[in-house]
Amino acid sequence: MPPLSSLRPAIRAAGRLSSVKGSESLLPKLHVPISAYVVDCAVYVDGKRLPGRWTHERALDEVRMRDNAFVWIGLHEPDEEQITGIADVFGLHELAVEDAVHAHQRPKLERYDDMLFMVLKTVCYTPQHLPEHEIVETGEVMVFLGPDFVITVRHGEHSSLSDVRAQLETDPEQLALGPAAVLHAIADHIVDAYLEVTEAIETDIEELETEVFEPRSAVDSEQIYVMKREVLELRRAVVPLGAPVRKLTEGYSSLVPHDVRSYFRDVDDHMVTVTERIAGFNELLTTLVDAALAKITMRQNNDMRKITAYAAMISVPTMIAGIYGMNFEFMPELHWRFGYPLVLLVIGFTCLGLFRVFRRNEWL
Repeated sequence: MPPLSSLRPAIRAAGRLSSVKGSESLLPKLHVPISAYVVDCAVYVDGKRLPGRWTHERALDEVRMRDNAFVWIGLHEPDEEQITGIADVFGLHELAVEDAVHAHQRPKLERYDDMLFMVLKTVCYTPQHLPEHEIVETGEVMVFLGPDFVITVRHGEHSSLSDVRAQLETDPEQLALGPAAVLHAIADHIVDAYLEVTEAIETDIEELETEVFEPRSAVDSEQIYVMKREVLELRRAVVPLGAPVRKLTEGYSSLVPHDVRSYFRDVDDHMVTVTERIAGFNELLTTLVDAALAKITMRQNNDMRKITAYAAMISVPTMIAGIYGMNFEFMPELHWRFGYPLVLLVIGFTCLGLFRVFRRNEWL
């Protein structure tokens, strides 16, 4: 039988179908176990993971019988019913639980009695240069931090924390610092992703800059607007996180010991770097938009000068043909044998003269 985690998409689809009005008689409401949403549940003692598989109740009981131990539970997009079971056992605040279920929160840090609740936005760079596609995709990671537990709730497919857990488990000394060390590792991992995304965006902006200032290049101003939109999306995900990280470095809660605060200072430095890069991107893209519009305006002016020059040359034969098309009886050279060739020569020389004048003035 396949594990419940592999059946998550089918479970969600069935749940949506059962919630549709009038479908209750067709499909009974499914009771989805908590394990279907638990990515991992582990107990750590002195920085080392205890072997075996744990439920959240057994894990908490085991931790509270030991010293220097905590439990780390990872959840992926749980619904309200499933997370309520964990919230009751760990005493999570109902407002924080509601935020963790519904997601779409701004980065923030909140304190509830002896628990911290932190929301971090994750970002992922996808190099797609079509207006209908997103270049920067966002997700969310919510962290419940207590004296002897860490509960992470992820929203989004690109926000996996398995690498963070694996890296921490290779460093028992770091894990021995307690749940705050896990919070730092998650924040550091997410902020490092910010740096990677800003580097990728910087490369794209440099390409746009080269294209805009390249002589006689076709300027795609729409792509600049797409990039500006994605930079603003990145800014909304990154900039609000600066204040929560700074609070953790200043002793906002006793749940973050002094030894861990120094690590958060490094994260804060990276946040400052990312914020400065994003501000620079925004200014540069604004400059590129102005330059692209100026280049388009110059091209339109050149086109209008060419159109005006050709219209002036076409007006000469049009005017002469209009005059001789009036068919009056007494008109100059109307019945002369060489009148028609003379008119053609006048038209030709006049147009040639206008062409040379416009060419000399760089209108053509």
